[in-house]
Amino acid sequence: MSRSSSTSILGISAFYHDAAAVLVVDGEIVAAAQEERFTRRKHDPSFPANAIRYCLDEAGLVPERLDYVGFYEKPFLKLERLLDTYLACAPRGFRSFLHFVPAWAKQKLHLRREIVKGLNQDKGLAGGGYRRQIVFIEHHESHAASAFFPSPFNEAAILTMDGVGEWATTTWGTGSGNRIALKQEVRFPHSLGLLYSAFTYFTGFKVNSGEYKLMGLAPYGVPRYADCIREHLIDLKPDGSFRMDQSWFSYCDGLRMTSHKFDRLFDGPPRAPEAPITEREMDIAASVQEVTEEAMLRAARHVSAETGLHDLCLAGGVALNCVGNGRVLREGPFDNVWIQPAAGDAGGALGAALFIWHQLLDRPRTARTRDSQRGSLLGPRVSDEDIRALLDGVGAAYREYSDDASLCNAVADLLARERVVGWFQGRMEFGPRALGARSILGDARSPAMQSVMNRKIKFRESFRPFAPSVLRDRVHDWFDMRPGEDSPYMLVTAPVRENRRKSADEDGCALRGLDQVRAVRSEVPAVTHVDHSARVQTVDRDRHGRYAELLRAFEAKTGCPVIVNTSFNIRGEPIVCTPEQAWRCFMATDMDALVLERFLLLKEAQPRTAATDADAYLDQFELD
Repeated sequence: MSRSSSTSILGISAFYHDAAAVLVVDGEIVAAAQEERFTRRKHDPSFPANAIRYCLDEAGLVPERLDYVGFYEKPFLKLERLLDTYLACAPRGFRSFLHFVPAWAKQKLHLRREIVKGLNQDKGLAGGGYRRQIVFIEHHESHAASAFFPSPFNEAAILTMDGVGEWATTTWGTGSGNRIALKQEVRFPHSLGLLYSAFTYFTGFKVNSGEYKLMGLAPYGVPRYADCIREHLIDLKPDGSFRMDQSWFSYCDGLRMTSHKFDRLFDGPPRAPEAPITEREMDIAASVQEVTEEAMLRAARHVSAETGLHDLCLAGGVALNCVGNGRVLREGPFDNVWIQPAAGDAGGALGAALFIWHQLLDRPRTARTRDSQRGSLLGPRVSDEDIRALLDGVGAAYREYSDDASLCNAVADLLARERVVGWFQGRMEFGPRALGARSILGDARSPAMQSVMNRKIKFRESFRPFAPSVLRDRVHDWFDMRPGEDSPYMLVTAPVRENRRKSADEDGCALRGLDQVRAVRSEVPAVTHVDHSARVQTVDRDRHGRYAELLRAFEAKTGCPVIVNTSFNIRGEPIVCTPEQAWRCFMATDMDALVLERFLLLKEAQPRTAATDADAYLDQFELD
């Protein structure tokens, strides 16, 4: 690839959580991956050396052939915010500042040098390594760019919401053609993302990791604390702006997210991690989820009124709240909503690269009817030859299929018999969701499937919901989605259609708390949440290839175009990246079958010597 005929831009996010690298060549997203997939450390924040190496290899580039490198935030602005925050909390905050900020500041002040060092770490670089410009883009500009530039819209409103960037925590603006403009922001310490994270911490889950657990727990509870949150914690304005009373929180100056005063308001101290989940935690989850959804809806309505635009783009960690997204889509004023699949910090790397290409270099966007993220299938792929060599090397028993139809028919038969299948195909997903490339699949019609997959395969809490994959042209037969609505990235919830629901029997009506998970609520109980909702992924041949063919084969056998799709990993483990990782996960869990591209493995046929101790495997990963 000649540098004179193309422009190569590397985007990087790092040093907070979910480090990632993205390569854009002449405006096309060529490769993208999170560092965690290579290091096996979930949400790895370290410099994404492995992800960068993958991106460059995918395009056949070396660092010196890059034209630009973009970083997803401006470290000096973040340092300014830290200084102001800690010094404002004196003397307690000043002591925290003395311990924490100098080491952090040293890293950030030398960030340019660290990026160059990281890029050039491989030996023998013919051209002496990368020596060109490094562009630092504001955090929420990176989010906004990642939301608008890959979207299918030529003009749209933009809303970004997260914990905190440099100063901003929520911004809105507009995108038109090849430009974005942010017009208004809410600043730290007032943060919808940190409000949600505070309750994540208080209910015993891990901050920056367990927020989706809090969202999944919410339907089991009653929002009896919602008015309390509105009265004491957050002053939510009609336009979606807000201020938070910091006396209830400790994230500015302490090691806790919440203050001891917070404990009194919510009937006791925080739940200890791994302690039993009580009705209190369920009600707290329901309450903060209600307030968060209300804030998202108010912000969307305000942005619509201010811009007069019909389409909306979302990014930032709060945009991973698929329940809130679903309400914005169905109850909000916009005709269409597009959400960045890697809405959190990983997606900032993409935004940084696209911001340079479009906004700084003034390169046009081409008109399109579909987003340019290519199904977010932007990660590494593996050849059949490499898979065959691995399987032969470990002594695995397998069958190789010569055509997709035969393979998909065999796998569909396994699924129809309620077997759990590991599914490894094509390029790995970019973002937190498994989208049919690195997935564990099951029969959505099975009342036992949710419990089996949570306990015996994922080793996680029983209440955790699973998402359905459904053929795009059949989605409206099963879920209440708007005409023309598409959800390839599993980022919105939708109700199961009334005619697919089942009335709970007497035993089901008597269930309380987490026991409600056992009630059969629809024809696809494994993916129907307690409020009759589901986090839908639509599947089509253009984006998903062999995965769409599998769903067709399953429908032909069962009459149902819906299957369970969850990420190919266990609790605390990043999604698998390589066939070796998929094989080890398969052998350490109760998965019944494994599909690696065209190779099908049955657990019962594997040599006993290949078995992996489940406890030892689980111990490799930090519980999330």
